[in-house]
Amino acid sequence: MNANTVLLTLVSEGHIRAELRGQLGLITLNRPQALNALSLPMIRDLTALLLHWRHDETVAAVLVRGAGREGKAPAFCAGGDIRFFHQAALAGDPRIEDFFSEEYALNHLIHCYPKPCIALMDGICMGGGMGISQGAALRVVTEHSKLAMPETHIGLFPDVGGGWFLSRLAGSMGEYLALTGAVLNAAEAIAVGLADVQIASAQLPMLVEVLADQPIESAAAALAAVKAHAVASTAPKLMAHVAAIDRHFAAPTLAAIIESLRADTSDFAQQTLVTLQQRSPLMMAVTLELVRRARDLTLAEDLRLERDLVRHCFALRPVARSETIEGIRALAVDKDHAPRWNPARVEDIDAAELAAFFASPWPAHAHPLRELN
Repeated sequence: MNANTVLLTLVSEGHIRAELRGQLGLITLNRPQALNALSLPMIRDLTALLLHWRHDETVAAVLVRGAGREGKAPAFCAGGDIRFFHQAALAGDPRIEDFFSEEYALNHLIHCYPKPCIALMDGICMGGGMGISQGAALRVVTEHSKLAMPETHIGLFPDVGGGWFLSRLAGSMGEYLALTGAVLNAAEAIAVGLADVQIASAQLPMLVEVLADQPIESAAAALAAVKAHAVASTAPKLMAHVAAIDRHFAAPTLAAIIESLRADTSDFAQQTLVTLQQRSPLMMAVTLELVRRARDLTLAEDLRLERDLVRHCFALRPVARSETIEGIRALAVDKDHAPRWNPARVEDIDAAELAAFFASPWPAHAHPLRELN
């Protein structure tokens, strides 16, 4: 930190770095060896900083970036700390409840922030990283960017507001990205509406200096200063498949989507089918229902629904029947990449079991996100 460091007590032991550079509030996610994955203390620091700067007249804009690793590809934020989720769920650690309540409140704060937020999504930006960046006024990607909501890979659903921002993509792109967890490059992210401009990764430090060294007279001026460094994106390959995505993923049910893909002999359809066959049938059904419900919800309503769903995933379902705990075990703990999904087939999903996810465990007046509006 420099001499103009924020005078605010932070609790993440250096995993969040904060500086005031001119009129720019600069936040660096500083957990590079974990790909800047979010912990509960990091979420608390991010929230405290944004609340502090919201009313600070010397701060005209906020920029969030991820710390790099020397000699390795960058990462903005790989998501939440899923090992912590697994350990906390098994141990009954109440911090897991705080994590999701506070993370979703942070996501809402960013979406509603009164000053321009700029997210430099250099490298991996997935899950919780998307939650931080999608509410930004300007979402910057680079040639290294890899964006995704890959939660179905671990038996979860696209949370952190994913139901809301994915459901607002054109056609059936939201269903496709939510169910498959497909990874987007910079051009694809811009094309589908999950990023705004591409800037060369090597230019990002200079961009920060430009914003720090000049007066920021308005939100428009801050955003224009960033956009001035934009470069043209390459042709987004995914867009060649938009018609197929819209056709298959508009089907009324998960089973119908599977059948539609199965009947299509194209390489894209068959590769997509293989991907879906590796996911938890039950959690894909939860995901599809979330995205389609979220189209008619406000952001706050969607985040409250996602908070309901995540409590079902980690707390209300028995450990032996939690697709999420099993998915994390297979991917990040035992690393056998052989999750034992229950049920194993889409055809065996119990409609009552699916419906139970969408019953809130809290009355409205006691919901942990009741104050979001």
